[in-house]
Amino acid sequence: MLLDLDGTLLDLAYDNYVWLGRVPELYAQANGLSIPEAQAAIAPKFRAWAGKLEWYSIDFWSRELQLDILALHREEAARVGWLPGARRFLETLRERGKRLALMTNAHPSIVEIKDARTGVKGFLDAVYTSHGFGAPKEDPKFWAAARAAEGYDPERTLFVDDSAAVLHSAIRSGMRWVYGVRRPDSSAVPHRHEDFESVDGVLDLL
Repeated sequence: MLLDLDGTLLDLAYDNYVWLGRVPELYAQANGLSIPEAQAAIAPKFRAWAGKLEWYSIDFWSRELQLDILALHREEAARVGWLPGARRFLETLRERGKRLALMTNAHPSIVEIKDARTGVKGFLDAVYTSHGFGAPKEDPKFWAAARAAEGYDPERTLFVDDSAAVLHSAIRSGMRWVYGVRRPDSSAVPHRHEDFESVDGVLDLL
């Protein structure tokens, strides 16, 4: 089984708080702007890089915004948490002897911060990042590299993610079994995944 990290196992509320709340706040402070002005300045940058590898790089955004993004993540790490039922889901699959591989766009440094808080890597047989493959999950190059590294059969492998763009990319790569997570952020309204099967959370897959 192939699993996403943020919004599938871990609560996306943390990432949304950091990127949509704290980053504009710090950018405003650093540049003498109001928070709405900072949000307006940052939004085009976010749109320009969405879906590209840079979008997921804290090194890129630290340079682009002139902020220490890694330090910010460390400062807010206490907010990192599991999505409801996700840990129990992993424990159950481990007991059943299922192979579990993480497929994440998260920057390796952020994966380490989140693992330090949750121990998520201890439930997994392998961890793969888009930075390790040189392409994000939205890019077919990611899936070619993932299949070469993990050796899975796309006809017999289940992949779970909260991003519609990523799920569509997985399907285009030949992945037959995909599920979308409707509640990636415990503090936000659910997603609507109309193009594929979906669950509120991974525990529903048991």
